[in-house]
Amino acid sequence: QVQLVESGGELVQPGGSLRLSCAASGTGSIFRINVMGWYRQAPGKQRELVADCTWGGKTNYADSVKGRFTISTDNSKNTVYLQMNSLRPEDTAVYYCQATYRASAFAAPLDAWGQGTLVTVSS
Repeated sequence: QVQLVESGGELVQPGGSLRLSCAASGTGSIFRINVMGWYRQAPGKQRELVADCTWGGKTNYADSVKGRFTISTDNSKNTVYLQMNSLRPEDTAVYYCQATYRASAFAAPLDAWGQGTLVTVSS
């Protein structure tokens, strides 16, 4: 069972930067993590994909964050990061870390979610 713990959310002014981190534990008993990513959910809105990254390094971004956010992974630490620059008030949301993994080579993929970290962009 993979567990995810996020950190780094806080209050930041518009135009500012923030880096979120998400560490995965329990990976010693699984086959492989295939994808790690970040989702966000603003008040009154549905959860949406922000960015994700395959363990091979292929990245995918929501149009609203392209050119401002960068996702990266440290495979040796089973950690994924989200560097957020030029933050806007509309980026305010709870940010969730997500991982898709396989318990064994032929098992169906499973999803793990973190508890979320709040990012507030406001002056």
